[in-house]
Amino acid sequence: MNILAIETSCDETSASIIKENSGALEVASNIVSSQIDIHKAYGGVVPEIAARHHVKNIIPVILESLATASLSSQEIDLIAVTSGPGLITSLIVGVEAAKSLAVAWNKPVMQVNHMYAHLAANFLYFNLPQAPSFKQGVGNNQFPVIALIVSGGHTEIILVEDYNKFKKIGQTVDDAAGEAFDKVAKLLNLGYPGGPIVSAEADKFKIQNHQKQIKSKPQKLSSNLFFPRPMIDSPNFNFSFSGLKTAVLYAVQKMTQEEIKKKIPEICYEFQAAAVAVLVKKTIKAAEKFSAKTVFLAGGVAANRKLRQELETAVKNKNLEFFVPDFKYCTDNASMIGIAAYYLAKENMPDLDNWRSIKADPNWELE
Repeated sequence: MNILAIETSCDETSASIIKENSGALEVASNIVSSQIDIHKAYGGVVPEIAARHHVKNIIPVILESLATASLSSQEIDLIAVTSGPGLITSLIVGVEAAKSLAVAWNKPVMQVNHMYAHLAANFLYFNLPQAPSFKQGVGNNQFPVIALIVSGGHTEIILVEDYNKFKKIGQTVDDAAGEAFDKVAKLLNLGYPGGPIVSAEADKFKIQNHQKQIKSKPQKLSSNLFFPRPMIDSPNFNFSFSGLKTAVLYAVQKMTQEEIKKKIPEICYEFQAAAVAVLVKKTIKAAEKFSAKTVFLAGGVAANRKLRQELETAVKNKNLEFFVPDFKYCTDNASMIGIAAYYLAKENMPDLDNWRSIKADPNWELE
């Protein structure tokens, strides 16, 4: 099976070819046209501008993905597309492109939930013998899985009982973790996108103070700067990052501009430590409650090295398997859409004329 996947949920225009041969998956191409430099001037994604650039880039990106994989349209068996959640103006571009190709090429279309796709990116490593973390007996023998999905718009914990059987057991009640990173970066005038910049500033403080890590339990730094760990001991698996963001605001308001400039690395370090501590503890708590054998980390914030390291350490201390995609598959990309579509198609291959019923849904919840 050859799958053409399309992703346009926010500000990345991406197309990918996933090849399947006897159950083995290969990412034959993964083309991403980023709009980061365009939106930097506005301090965030402007939906109308994002949509216009998707329209401009969608066909060239699809053609490049086919050329890179050395495939023709006739060799495509399935078209997969992100139908939601995301920005409606961006989603429509990808969905309509997929439907148009389905009619022109006479191919079925698989609509894919963007959040499930982030989770499914781990399946690439979960099964393949050539994956660095492969062990005999992975795959079906490693369910149930607890998946932590962390992105700019979502922070969720998913119980995964099989490839297509999952249930959301926790989520943020206000800001997503990635959103909080971006807002803290904006508060400190660090630029956009905020997540990588905050992480880089936090690393500066770590080097300056020769500290290897911040423990998951609250601990004051040498300067007595400390931010709360919201809901870390709540009885559920939900998150809240609005209060943490506000705590940073209040701390900054008490400082002079000179003090803020001097303390930026420390502020970022403590903010990141607080966010990571909550994410890790909640995930481990869920893994224990549901007797998970494996833990997945997914989503754009899964590229955060601090989170990757802290969660992997905590998971392995519980003698569980840990999987996280390569950095290039953490942020929005079409390969994860194709991988998700493969497992969805194994359960139910769509009809040739199903394109008629496919619509963009910006609020498509992962249940």
